[in-house]
Amino acid sequence: MKDLIVIGAGTAGMTAARKCAAADWDVAMVDERPYGGTCALRGCDPKKILRRAAEIVDAARLMRGKGVDEGSLSIDWAELMAHKRDWTERMPEQVESGLETMGVKTLHGRARFRDAQTLELEDGSHHQARRFLIATGAKPRPLDVPSAGLLLDSTGFLDLEALPRRILFAGGGYISFEFAHLAARAGAEVTIINRGDRVLKAFDPDLVDLLVERSRAVGIGIETGTELAEIQRSGEVFRVTTRRGETETQADYDLVVHGAGRVAAVDHLDLEAAGVAADAAGVAVRPDLRSTSCDHVWAAGDAAATEARPLTPVAAIEGKVAASNMLKERETVPDYTGIPSAVFTIPELVRVGLSEAEAREQVDNLRVAYSDTSGWFSNLRVGETCAAAKILIDEDSDRIVGAHLVGPEYAELANFFGLSLKVGLTTRDLKAVTSAYPTVGSDLGSLLG
Repeated sequence: MKDLIVIGAGTAGMTAARKCAAADWDVAMVDERPYGGTCALRGCDPKKILRRAAEIVDAARLMRGKGVDEGSLSIDWAELMAHKRDWTERMPEQVESGLETMGVKTLHGRARFRDAQTLELEDGSHHQARRFLIATGAKPRPLDVPSAGLLLDSTGFLDLEALPRRILFAGGGYISFEFAHLAARAGAEVTIINRGDRVLKAFDPDLVDLLVERSRAVGIGIETGTELAEIQRSGEVFRVTTRRGETETQADYDLVVHGAGRVAAVDHLDLEAAGVAADAAGVAVRPDLRSTSCDHVWAAGDAAATEARPLTPVAAIEGKVAASNMLKERETVPDYTGIPSAVFTIPELVRVGLSEAEAREQVDNLRVAYSDTSGWFSNLRVGETCAAAKILIDEDSDRIVGAHLVGPEYAELANFFGLSLKVGLTTRDLKAVTSAYPTVGSDLGSLLG
């Protein structure tokens, strides 16, 4: 019997497996997909590889009339995908061999619980453990739409061998916006529809408005208050019916992409057989990530029903905390303070800490330092006009409680604010920092007002 079996070979699972194996536990890991998880193989990393091409094209276009002639500069989609595959195809073997070197037994196949101590794989083999960590990640949210199976998910989009000309993204979240910005720079005609009136709801609405304006300027259609009603396929074309209020509209697209959110990928595990409580939000866990209904089961990452955002750094933190709690028999609670969340559009949109609405409820003496940075040198030199920052400051403590930014390289700048929230730096501390000049980081002090 193993000390621990980890279900899911993504960030949370790998972090926990490595930590427990380093403590001389007998650890096994199982995944039905290649090892590496969503971030390395189907999300963050390949997405950023593709985004680089769009950044270059956009950067050249922004400098039109400022000394740069972009000429015939364009994206060769097939070459770009080959470049992406050079990364993703190497990762599973590297990850798996690294785990095996540490003594982790690597298993393959879809797993389900037979009882509280036993997993059964699809090959019929059985594996027992004293403890289990469920880290199976997330999957696209089921849509109540006729022929919803015709939608392509984000994994499929990242594997497209050719980019279709007309693309509809259903849902106004980060997946739709990031892929839409990439596809638009690659020459596609792109539309985003969103059921609600607000897109990118987790981010500052004032900055989202700026990003929406920038998105439309590069040819991305954005329709709010509009829902997907029906999809019909005729040959290679999709006839899509959308509904806005009582009005229905039909249009043809070459591809329809699911960007309407994700849910925990746990329904295939037969959790009831192990007495593990769960729903669409994931495994029900206590603050220390232990199952509320089964003491020898923990969950981490997108598979755990916590209040944390579904981010790779969150998965890493939770995997580490879950492993530590198992090893030391403790009830440590993860600290999510100061974790930035970014939408890697062009330019990127970032959030750290409280929203303005949350801050106004929780902070008695709040100062909102808003800066339109479109005319600042760091943005002027690259030709970007969509750039702003909103920093939320508790005047009584002189500490930052939230930071919201949209602009080129602002995801890097957000790390300063994440550090500030994490260790309790004051605005006076941050203003005392001397940065290399001219850099985006050198704008830090001025953003604080």
